[in-house]
Amino acid sequence: MSSTVSYWILNSARNSIATLQGSRRLYSRYNSSRNKSKWTLFSWAPTTLKNNAQCGSFALPKAYRHTSTEEDDFHLQLSPEQVNEVLRAGESTHRILNLVSGVPNSVLRFESNQLAANSPVEDRRGVASCLQTNGLMFGVFDGHGGHACAQAVSERLFYYVAVSLMSQQTLEQMEGAMESMKPMLPILQWLKHPGDSIYKDVTSVHLDHLRVYWQELLDLHMEMGLNIKEALMYSFQRLDSDISLEIQAPLEDEMTRNLSLQVAFSGATACMAHVDGVHLHVANAGDCRAILGVQDDKGMWSCLPLTHDHNAWNQAELSRLKREHPESEDRTIIKDDRLLGVLMPCRAFGDVQLKWSRELQRSVLERGFDTEALNIYQVTPTHYYTPPYLTAEPEVTYHRLRPQDKFLVLASDGLWDLLDNEDVVRLVVEHLHEAGRHKPDLAHRPTNLGLMQSLLLQRKAQGLHSADRNAATRLIRHAIGSNEYGELEPERLAAMLTLPEDLARMYRDDITVTVVYFNSDSIDAYYKGG
Repeated sequence: MSSTVSYWILNSARNSIATLQGSRRLYSRYNSSRNKSKWTLFSWAPTTLKNNAQCGSFALPKAYRHTSTEEDDFHLQLSPEQVNEVLRAGESTHRILNLVSGVPNSVLRFESNQLAANSPVEDRRGVASCLQTNGLMFGVFDGHGGHACAQAVSERLFYYVAVSLMSQQTLEQMEGAMESMKPMLPILQWLKHPGDSIYKDVTSVHLDHLRVYWQELLDLHMEMGLNIKEALMYSFQRLDSDISLEIQAPLEDEMTRNLSLQVAFSGATACMAHVDGVHLHVANAGDCRAILGVQDDKGMWSCLPLTHDHNAWNQAELSRLKREHPESEDRTIIKDDRLLGVLMPCRAFGDVQLKWSRELQRSVLERGFDTEALNIYQVTPTHYYTPPYLTAEPEVTYHRLRPQDKFLVLASDGLWDLLDNEDVVRLVVEHLHEAGRHKPDLAHRPTNLGLMQSLLLQRKAQGLHSADRNAATRLIRHAIGSNEYGELEPERLAAMLTLPEDLARMYRDDITVTVVYFNSDSIDAYYKGG
């Protein structure tokens, strides 16, 4: 493989980056034109590497990113098989088989994948079904300043939403079980990739706060619970409030106290979808994004955005911030396209440095925390007068699904930094067409070993054995491997996958993608039957 691409990437990084490397931190003045990090300060830590991995029936040398920027140590030797190994390591695919009121679910299946740029990865994803109410939930959570907040939100937010949707009777059953110390009703069924961070059972502190929330819902005496829009709005803000309160309260357990501090002082944007029959609600806080792929009666495809990015380029968001703060701060609330010159998104969980008063921050941090060991970012914006400047209040969009709505794409901004909405729809449609074309038609042909062998040889001859079977993988492949003309370049792809850890974040962010396919027949049946 030619080293032209890798040489250019390495040297352009050397010429563009001014760094001061300290203990597990990398400070940079570099700003990529295609990918802007959320914080002006971001973390770096080495990764433990394995020597090799099994691929099929033979040993394949493990493909991994280099940790040195020295030119003698910077070599790209990834084969196409190794590229695929790296890209497909985080794949997840699930087919939804359950029935709702005797009708097939409106969600047919979903495909997901994740590719890290940070070490460790700061993105999280989640998929779960509500066991006490109808609905499937999909979420993408983009962490910054560490992964702690994204991890916490990915584990806890769906519980808050599910509880918000419960009827008065179900909530009473939940409270009765807690009072009598009996097993609680199951709330969620998680669907996840084995390699994802494990969704822990709700810890005692987290469960205590969740219980306080459902007790307050019980006090409202709402027989049917909140509607979905209200549930999403309240759940986002209530969880963010609990994250803030948990570190302010005295905690005896040191591990819980340290984790609570990391969660509160890091941050996460979030985009989640709730699908119940033909009812699709999307809640977004930050710069993750959700779009629909739509096919009209003539077979033409289009994109329907369901979210708005909450950043300095969103004029409505800029106007909101100015309304919430004195006119004297109009020129300082956004600096260098960042909130207070620090943060890219204008809505996020955590990030108490932009929500608490200076006095509260000092009082919490003075309790003997080792902030350096915990990698806590102590950001002090110059013009910090009237906090809070940041909110986790989501923008909620409702869409009534139609038979022409074919798929939903949820992704962190690492994807949208590199591909626009129309490109994403086009690539998923191409994936669907290729999957249909490559599927052998055995309905009218006798199936035998000879036929199957022939089909396998044809696939190998045509190079189809390496085609992505997961649309999220295809999107990531094209996002990092395409040139300015949208053409996939194998050398560029390999180079981007083997960038040293201290350079990878300069060129791309963590990328997390979930593609949800809808069952058009089920949606059509809903309208015909209703």
